[in-house]
Amino acid sequence: MSVRQSLLAILDQGPCYGYQLRTEFDRRTGSSWPLNAGQIYNTLDRLERDGLVERGTPDDDGQIYYRITAEGTAEAARWLGSPVVRSAATRDELAIKLAVAVTLPQVDIVRAIEVQRSASTETLKELTRARDATEAPETSDAFAKMLVMDSLIFAAEAELRWLDHTETQLSLATAAGHATPLPLNTAAPKRGRPVKIGHTPVAWEKP
Repeated sequence: MSVRQSLLAILDQGPCYGYQLRTEFDRRTGSSWPLNAGQIYNTLDRLERDGLVERGTPDDDGQIYYRITAEGTAEAARWLGSPVVRSAATRDELAIKLAVAVTLPQVDIVRAIEVQRSASTETLKELTRARDATEAPETSDAFAKMLVMDSLIFAAEAELRWLDHTETQLSLATAAGHATPLPLNTAAPKRGRPVKIGHTPVAWEKP
């Protein structure tokens, strides 16, 4: 989620002060990713530093309005018109947890999968109940909220499918003797950094 570009896109509709931006972001994203005041003002400070917004003078109520610059409008347009690239290097906590667990001794990986499946199933039920209780959207903010809820439901369903897949693959790997604990490698690690072709390290180069 890009708070930076989201705030720019909102500011492109007109000047806003900090709390107003926080409220607008919440309203336009279905209240799914609440931001605190610190996040808002830290982001605004960086946007101002980068020349994407300008800080106005305080009004009679002491509110400081931020105004988007031409450079900020261009960046917001680029973000809205570009695909979101999900990098293969993105860290997924659940995938990392299970990947590490399967290499450790005395870890019941099957139990870990069962525990996660139970939690993910409950999350899916809660999301589905909330989605079913939502009336047909008749306004833009209600439609935005519905889109976010649908996204979360699809993600929970995908996680459950991945857990089923993982359990099946674990059973096959265990039967083939491929799912065994990894002992610590006591050999001194090579110094330097891996040379990459594409995304795959193929050799080590000296610093």
